[in-house]
Amino acid sequence: MYVLGINSYHGDASACLIKDSILIAAAEEERFTRIKHWAGFPKLAIAYCLSEAKMRLSDIQHIAINSDPKANLMKKIGFSLKNRASLQFVLDRIKNKRERASVDEDLKKAFPEEVFNGRLHYIEHHTAHLVSAHTVSGFDESVAVSIDGFGDFSSAAWGLCSGDQVQAQHRVYFPHSAGIFYQAMTQFLGFPNYGDEYKVMGLAPYGKPTYVAALMDLISLANDGSFTLNLEYFRHHIEKLNFEWKNDAPIFADLFCQAPLEHLLKLKKREKSDALENQHHDLAHSVQVVYENLFFNVLNAAHKRYGVDQLSLAGGCAMNSVANGKVYQRTPFKKLYVQSAAGDAGGAIGAAYAAAKKLGFSGSKFHMDHAYWGPQYSDEAIESLLTSYTDLDTSCTVEKINDEQALCDKTAKAIAQGLVVGWFQGRMEWGPRALGNRSILGDPRRADMKDILNLKIKRRESFRPFAPSILREHVCDWFETDDDVPFMMQVYQIKSEQQEHIPAVTHVDGSGRLQTVTTKTNARYYRLIQAFYQQTQVPIVLNTSFNENEPVVCSPEQALNTFLRTKMDVLVLGNWLIARN
Repeated sequence: MYVLGINSYHGDASACLIKDSILIAAAEEERFTRIKHWAGFPKLAIAYCLSEAKMRLSDIQHIAINSDPKANLMKKIGFSLKNRASLQFVLDRIKNKRERASVDEDLKKAFPEEVFNGRLHYIEHHTAHLVSAHTVSGFDESVAVSIDGFGDFSSAAWGLCSGDQVQAQHRVYFPHSAGIFYQAMTQFLGFPNYGDEYKVMGLAPYGKPTYVAALMDLISLANDGSFTLNLEYFRHHIEKLNFEWKNDAPIFADLFCQAPLEHLLKLKKREKSDALENQHHDLAHSVQVVYENLFFNVLNAAHKRYGVDQLSLAGGCAMNSVANGKVYQRTPFKKLYVQSAAGDAGGAIGAAYAAAKKLGFSGSKFHMDHAYWGPQYSDEAIESLLTSYTDLDTSCTVEKINDEQALCDKTAKAIAQGLVVGWFQGRMEWGPRALGNRSILGDPRRADMKDILNLKIKRRESFRPFAPSILREHVCDWFETDDDVPFMMQVYQIKSEQQEHIPAVTHVDGSGRLQTVTTKTNARYYRLIQAFYQQTQVPIVLNTSFNENEPVVCSPEQALNTFLRTKMDVLVLGNWLIARN
């Protein structure tokens, strides 16, 4: 049995395909459209998943969508009556749900020569998140927690999960939302784009918690883990804000009430073009502290209620790797799993597995221990591409190295010499992180490597850190943890005595968002880092995403074009090594 799961009409549109509860393929639409966080119907991601399985749409028996227009209907009606919401406000929300229910029509447009005769399954948003976290975690039992902006009129859900049994026993409903709090403050700090919250996380260590007391006026926390917003400071529940979600990057209007918030903080909203000053650093730090207070209140209440030591996280807030890295310090949980696409893209997997469960198929034996579920390309396809770029012969040295150890040794030597290396291998990663198949690599020992990368390729804010990829067996020698972190979803402190040895991946507070690498999940990337270790005695490389202010590259052509238009020194495409003359 095949189930196609989709996250549609929402940011980070995506698709996945499972066969008898085993994942076959998964990808985000942005990688094909080349528009970050693309929202709409994921027709290209669907087409990829079908091609990976050598199937046609007409062969699919079931499609699952991570949204259910009928979910929490009484809560919606109750909110409208209690708050006397305007008729237009209610109609706009109903219209939005109707647009999300047009899957049949979009399938016909995307695949006009094929007919889908199977069943559609609508899975409530946070149920899909919880399933996406627990079902593929490898845990027999876990507390699953989903926290985000909003989905199907709720913003958070958590409960005890066992085997295939996933149920939300506790919820927080519209208009209260941790995601809305963090996004509103991200906007107030002058970062207006969808997904900019990671910039606040990067900025936070530069500041002090001077605004925490004021910001706590925005949120109330309850002993059972639930929370409410002080709606005096927010607009999302009373106004029709300008949200654009159709076939492009999502665009949000400001979610906060400017005058009350400026009065509370005694600080003006920062415009995008304004310089970042100390008070902005302090506000970012305070926002992170307040979010963590909320987050750990949920987790500690859940652990107290259920008494289970395994935690599975999902939802957009599960992308807060700084908070994730403090779970063992600030809660009794002993094991943590965050899948590589914890945000809305991952809802496609949750929807697919939830539908499979309804149909009688168990997904509890599948463990997603790697993220490599996207397209891959043969050496023949890469050779054909390189042959078509005739000017490469004069500008670059092109060499095919079939011996994997020799390829890794030569690449590691280039990294150790301070060169910037594009590394394109195997199947593309699922989720927002580059995890060694679509990566740009550098020497973590060089204090100037961050500036080199920003000058040559990334051109991003100087306060944003770069991440370390480390051989799994060396984690406890370099970090204040000995945990598996395969998806770069947790930030941990680098041991104080090691920080001077890897300044390029050590953030201002001594932390690093690590990725643990094993030979089981990515043998070639492991061998590359091992070669670097043998040459330098450092079992770590700097790893950042293979892109230039765009989605991570998907195809060899995109990788080659990025290499040629930037000042990258070396590109490794499969077994082909291209170096500038």
